[in-house]
Amino acid sequence: MFLTLPLMNKKIIFKKILKHSYFIWLILLIIITVFVTYFYDLNKKNQINKLNKFLNNIYLKNSLKSITDSLEPRYISIEYQVKEGDTFEKIINDINISKMEKEKILDSVSKNKNTKILKLNQKIYFKIDNKNEKKIINFTVEIDQKKNISFERSKTDNVFISKIIEKNLIKNTVFKEGIINNSLYSDAIKIGIKPNTIIEFARLYGFQVDFQRDIWKNDSFQIIYEEFKNEEGSVIETGNIIYANLNTKNTDLQLYKFEYENNKIDYFDDDGKSMRKTLMKTPINGARLSSSFGMRKHPILGFNKMHRGTDFAAPKGTPIMASGDGIIIKSSWCGGGGNCVKIKHNSTYQTVYAHMSKFGRGIKKGVRVKQGQIIGYVGSTGLSTGPHLHYEVIENGKKINSQKLKLPSGKILKGNTRKLFEVNKIKIDVLKSELISKIN
Repeated sequence: MFLTLPLMNKKIIFKKILKHSYFIWLILLIIITVFVTYFYDLNKKNQINKLNKFLNNIYLKNSLKSITDSLEPRYISIEYQVKEGDTFEKIINDINISKMEKEKILDSVSKNKNTKILKLNQKIYFKIDNKNEKKIINFTVEIDQKKNISFERSKTDNVFISKIIEKNLIKNTVFKEGIINNSLYSDAIKIGIKPNTIIEFARLYGFQVDFQRDIWKNDSFQIIYEEFKNEEGSVIETGNIIYANLNTKNTDLQLYKFEYENNKIDYFDDDGKSMRKTLMKTPINGARLSSSFGMRKHPILGFNKMHRGTDFAAPKGTPIMASGDGIIIKSSWCGGGGNCVKIKHNSTYQTVYAHMSKFGRGIKKGVRVKQGQIIGYVGSTGLSTGPHLHYEVIENGKKINSQKLKLPSGKILKGNTRKLFEVNKIKIDVLKSELISKIN
C-alpha cells in the first residue's frame, strides 16, 4: 500500500505534464528563439564593426577615389541659355567635340529656317556620348513656349534629322469680371487678364466704343476666354475670346464668338449683328483726345492752321492698331509727321498714323495688315510737343473728321445661320453660368 502511493503520484504528475505539454514546448521554443536572436545580433554587430573598419581604411578610400575620379558617365546632358551676342557657332565651339562634329551640327542648323535666329534666354539642350570619340547624339532648340525643334543623329548616314515637337499644353476656359475704376487695361491686369487678351477685348468694342470718352467709373466688364498652361501649371499663352460683355451707363453690350461660315469667325451681339465695321472708331486704347479736327493754333509753328486729323495723347510705346484691313502704302519718315504709316483700305478709304516712336514688327510698304493689328507705337517724332498719335482718315482723297465718320454696320445673320447662332449663344450662356457657379 505504501509502495503504490508514490507510483500513483508519479502517474498523476506525468498525466498533468502531458496535459500541459503544448505550453511547455511553447515556453522552450521562446527561450531558444531569444537566445538565437541574441547571438545573431551580437554576431551581426561584430560583422558591421569589422566592415566599417575596413571601409574607413584610409588606403582603401584613396584607392576607390582614384578609380572613380578616372571614370566619366557615358552620356552627358548640357542645358544652355542663350546670352546677348551669342551665335550657334560660338555656342558649338565651346563644346568639347571634334571639328568635324561641330561642322555637322552647324550645317544642320543653318539648313533649318526655325533655328536661323537666336533669341535672348532661348534654351538649347545637348546630349553627348563620351564613348570613344565624343559626339552629340541629339540636341533640342526651344523655338517658343509651345514647341521645340529636335535634331536626332541618324544611325545609318550619320546626319541629323530634325522634327518639331509640340509641348503638352492644357487648354482651360476662364471667366473673369471686373469693375472699371481707372481704365479697362489697368483694372483687367489687376484681376490676372493677360495684356494681349485685353487688347483683343478692346479691339472688339473699338468699332462702337471710345474707351477714353465712352467709359465711366464703375462701368463693368465680363469675359470668357481660352488659356493654355504647361505641365507645371504656368500660363503659356491665351487663346480666343468666347464671350465678352461691356456694361456702360447700365447698358450691356454682349458679344458672342460664332463661326458663321467655314473658317470664318466673328463676334455678334444679341441680335446677331456683327460689331465689325470698315474702320475702327479709335485705333488706340487708353488715349486722351488732345486735339480734334479743325482750325487751331499750331503748338510749334505758332500760327493758325487747319488740323486735318485727330490727336490722341498717350504714353510713349502705347500700341497703335490698324483701324481696318488694308495694304501699307507708306512706312517711313514723313517730315513733320515723323515716323508714319499710311494704309489703303479700299477704293474709298485711307488712314494715316503719325509721330510713331517705332514701327510694328514686319510693317513696311506692300504688306497686307488686318484690322486691329499693331502697326507701330506712340512717340513724339517730327514736329511734336509730346507723345501722341496723329490720326487721319482720307475719304475719296479728302481728309475728313474721323470722329464724325458714319460707317455701315457689319454682317447681320439671317435664316438658318441665325438659328445656328441662337443655339451657339445658348451654349455660351450655359458655359458662363457653369463657370460663375464654380467661382461662387
